[in-house]
Amino acid sequence: MSPGRASRGAGREIAVGEMLRIHAPGDVRFDTYEEPALGATEGRIATLYSGISAGTELTHYRGTNPYRGKTWDADRRLFVPVPDPAYYPRGTGYEEVGVVSGTGSAVRRVRKGDLVFGTWQHRSSFIMEESAAAENRLPDGLEPIQGIFSQIGSIALNGVLDAGIRLGEWVAVFGLGTVGLICVQLAKLSGARVIACDPLAPRRELAASFGADLAVSSAGAAEAIKDATGGGADISIEASGSAAALNEAIRSCAFQGTVVALGFCQGEARGLFLGEEFHHNRIRLLCSQIGGIQPALSARWNRARLVRTVMELQRDGRLRLRELITHRVPFRRAGEV
Repeated sequence: MSPGRASRGAGREIAVGEMLRIHAPGDVRFDTYEEPALGATEGRIATLYSGISAGTELTHYRGTNPYRGKTWDADRRLFVPVPDPAYYPRGTGYEEVGVVSGTGSAVRRVRKGDLVFGTWQHRSSFIMEESAAAENRLPDGLEPIQGIFSQIGSIALNGVLDAGIRLGEWVAVFGLGTVGLICVQLAKLSGARVIACDPLAPRRELAASFGADLAVSSAGAAEAIKDATGGGADISIEASGSAAALNEAIRSCAFQGTVVALGFCQGEARGLFLGEEFHHNRIRLLCSQIGGIQPALSARWNRARLVRTVMELQRDGRLRLRELITHRVPFRRAGEV
């Protein structure tokens, strides 16, 4: 969405943009902002597409994010029960792509018309440093809309790296939303035999088209997986944020298997029975979160490499993400969506 114009003072015009903000649970509004003048080494990015996260973003919309009622103590890395009175209103959205519409006087590495992806929320424009814009230039051969997968694709890739998949292993993916369906593809690329689990048949069918060896309903998944594999999955990846799905992922694992908790669980973990299969099968439970890289890989992998890998796999046709987009609507309908 292009910025509008508004007058100030003696006929002087300033640029005005729009952004989507959540003012309270379920209360989504458009707010305006004044666009600052460009610095010498900055570029202005006019947003073309902005993706909606079904995880973190909806926790803001629903009011279930832990930051709403607690404060993060960065020194001790602990949540403490101090409600944040400034939590709302808040901007939202974290996977965008746009076109460079203007550059500062000293910018040389990007130019008008370049396509750039990044994280700047649901807003009509963004100011980005030249170095960041050059790093985030969309690879040739990709449609502009494919740039919105820089964040969500990185989350899935980070989870697969945390899983440490070995050739020929059975990997069960629970929750076939965007993250889960990307994990299915990445696990196949890693040489795994993949079982896709979700209550919705259309999602299971899409997973099968992406190469899943078996697609099962979430109901009774553990029994089906144990029978199909002759003992259970070597690795289960839980990508929905459901405690019940996490429990089923644990139940589905073989003795001394690994479960990667990739989904963003909200509130209490009801339906998680740690005294049962988790305890008796010596299951290893790992958390994957985009704020960190597996320590054994951190000397060679970082956030930039995750993003670059996702974009290159898309460009090379090895990762099919364009098919995950189900709805496209004008910016003015964003609150409705």
